[in-house]
Amino acid sequence: MISNQKKILLLILISILSLLSILLVTIAFWFQHPQKNPQAVVLIEKGSSLSDIATTLSAQNVLDFPFLFKTTLYGTISWRDLKAGEYFIPANVTPAQLIHILKSGEVILHPLTVIEGETSHQFTQKLLQDVRFTGVSEVPPEGRLLPETYYFPRGTDRKKIMARLQKAMSEALADAWAKRAPDHPLKSPDELLILASIIEKETRLAPERPIVAAVFLNRLKQNMPLQADPTVLYGLQREGGKELSLSDLKKETPYNTYLIQGLPPTPIANPGRACLKAVATPAEVPYVYFVADGSGGHVFATTLEEHEKNHSNWRKIRDSKTQ
Repeated sequence: MISNQKKILLLILISILSLLSILLVTIAFWFQHPQKNPQAVVLIEKGSSLSDIATTLSAQNVLDFPFLFKTTLYGTISWRDLKAGEYFIPANVTPAQLIHILKSGEVILHPLTVIEGETSHQFTQKLLQDVRFTGVSEVPPEGRLLPETYYFPRGTDRKKIMARLQKAMSEALADAWAKRAPDHPLKSPDELLILASIIEKETRLAPERPIVAAVFLNRLKQNMPLQADPTVLYGLQREGGKELSLSDLKKETPYNTYLIQGLPPTPIANPGRACLKAVATPAEVPYVYFVADGSGGHVFATTLEEHEKNHSNWRKIRDSKTQ
């Protein structure tokens, strides 16, 4: 016969096993059952402990039973696979899905855009003021950032961002240079980049870019000064919007292409792919002059006589708008 003491121990053991079975069934049900959480964005900081993570998730109302969450992860040691970052948590997520999301490392990516024609200084100031990213960054060389929209996780170091943008420009410039027209007059990728930056500032119309590029290349071939107003503005550290005066055109800077021969020493902005392509494969036209046509575009000419006539028409249009 079984003694009373053994019966008691057996009952206790059965009770413990029953409770464990109930707990396991409860956890299994909870693990796969949708919670009543709203969708949310949750930031898991680097170095967070499992308790920190559970507290953050609970505070964001995406986890209803932090204790079960910790128990489940501790039991499988899989909490070490949770990754820091900013995550989108859908509504009515199951704990199993929640854990999968936090293990995936598929964090939210934030868009960051370099605008065509933006200077490196302008972009750097914008980046330094963007609280989504961390660290410091110096102003990169002018023209060395490729205008595009990029995506980065929250907290990305700004130096890494700048490195990626510069790498993208290096690759785009190398590609444009490799595809340049035969007998291209420019001598290096750097010269192509400089002229592309001028084109970026001269016209916003895509069909005009190869034509404007051809105008400046024709001037270089004929040893004519470029006479590009945006280069003068850059040398004077001024933005566009106000017409240059005669005194502005006489101010000596390395960027005054009314006074210097050839290209300025550096780009004057960050040109996009379209302008790189326009300079690499310009239109086959004889033009060496162009002036605004009053509608946002330009009119082109081969002779000085034609150009002076077009310029006179532009002045009439401009004066009529100011009256």
